[in-house]
Amino acid sequence: MDSLPTTTLLALCGLGLGVVVGAVARSARFCTFGAIEDQVLMGDSRRVRAWGLAIAVAMTSVQGLYFLGVVPMDESFYLSPDFGWAGAIMGGLLFGFGMALIGTCGYGSLVRLGGGDLRFLVVTLVIGLSAYMTARGLTGVFRETLIEPLNIDLSAIGGQGLFHVIAWGFDIPDTQASLWCCLVLLGLLLFWCFRNAAFRGSRNDIVAGVLIGLAVAAGFAVTGTWGQDPFHPQEIESLTFALPPGEAIVYLITFTGATASFGIGVVPGTILGAFLVAAHKRELRLEAFDDAREMRRYLIGACLMGFGGVTALGCTVGQGISGMATLSLSAPLALASIFAGASFGLQYLITGSFREALAAFELSQDAETR
Repeated sequence: MDSLPTTTLLALCGLGLGVVVGAVARSARFCTFGAIEDQVLMGDSRRVRAWGLAIAVAMTSVQGLYFLGVVPMDESFYLSPDFGWAGAIMGGLLFGFGMALIGTCGYGSLVRLGGGDLRFLVVTLVIGLSAYMTARGLTGVFRETLIEPLNIDLSAIGGQGLFHVIAWGFDIPDTQASLWCCLVLLGLLLFWCFRNAAFRGSRNDIVAGVLIGLAVAAGFAVTGTWGQDPFHPQEIESLTFALPPGEAIVYLITFTGATASFGIGVVPGTILGAFLVAAHKRELRLEAFDDAREMRRYLIGACLMGFGGVTALGCTVGQGISGMATLSLSAPLALASIFAGASFGLQYLITGSFREALAAFELSQDAETR
């Protein structure tokens, strides 16, 4: 492996992890929007708890790597001192609403594409282009001029990690603070996940949560070790499905002048993993849009997801698991906003009216608080 360029090595690692998460999602129906749909419409929390278990496994593994000094997690962009609270909230809401319009997240779009659903070829292209425009193109001007100026500089405490706040408040090392935060949150998450009898009896959901969590930790491990080439250092990152589809599209277009990356490798890997499982289970089936109205809804949703995912610095996986694993302060804001946006989007699809959807959403929130 020493003979391979760092970028190629990381792209191959991303490809392998993509195969794993694509296969897990296809075989165990591990989908954020599906989990929200189950919870909101049927009161079934098993898939939401599987997501919580994935966060617990990823967080424990990642913070263990940081505590042992294996990966310099404090150098990750998730923990930068520039705390983008407004982007996390606004981007999360838009991403969640867009997710409701298409019926899945960016991760789920690749998984469905792997099963032969051609609607999600269009969705993936639009998410990728919209995200790339928001990161490095025209719509990025809106993000840079109206949203990023609201960011809070947390350089005084070292970064935007929860453990940075604890370390600063109690005057202890960051690694020690991260360990204590991790242990407390791990206990709370495991208690919440396994207190539900239905989840305890759902082997598929438990295995899926563990495997996805380990895959996220593995992503940080490879980019935080093999990616730290002194001549070509790479971003410390893990699984995310907001910007990488756009980067993969640009890579395909400009192959001779482009460089592969971990995120670019994850995209085809996820499609391949889903394809292999769908083929094995004989679930491969070509599907297309029913009519122009459905296509319009999917296009709008994909645009919102691309813009929102980059603005929030991640999607349901990027912020919802990878970001949460780093103990970033923006991650829970983004994840809660995505859940709120998706829940509101579900009510909108049911009622067909923004006003009625808002009323139904408020009623559901009141019922949950009671």
